[in-house]
Amino acid sequence: MAGEYCFRPAHRLLRTDGFSEVFEYRRVLRGKLFDLHFRPNLTGSARLGLVVPKKHLPLSVTRNRYKRVARDIFRLRRSGLPALDVVLRLARKPMAGQEVKPALAIREDIESLLGRLPK
Repeated sequence: MAGEYCFRPAHRLLRTDGFSEVFEYRRVLRGKLFDLHFRPNLTGSARLGLVVPKKHLPLSVTRNRYKRVARDIFRLRRSGLPALDVVLRLARKPMAGQEVKPALAIREDIESLLGRLPK
């Protein structure tokens, strides 16, 4: 059971080529905070890549928080997802004074995007 909820390197997109292939496939779901780019893969398991630009969130603490929440949600939902390469990209710069979104808002946006993925 514990292996079902792990997040090993095989479940991650690590190379630039993997990210490029997903972006070139041009399938995207848009949420309030994130864009979810996806494409089918042959690994038999969903894989995740994250793009949280420094330009949008200058503080590393905030960037890392967004990524940590995204990885946790993906780790818990991975076994129920189809075999897709998924890139979660912070869509736009948060408005002034709203850089730090509560973890619940981040979680809700990512959950809704993952729920809209094709089966």
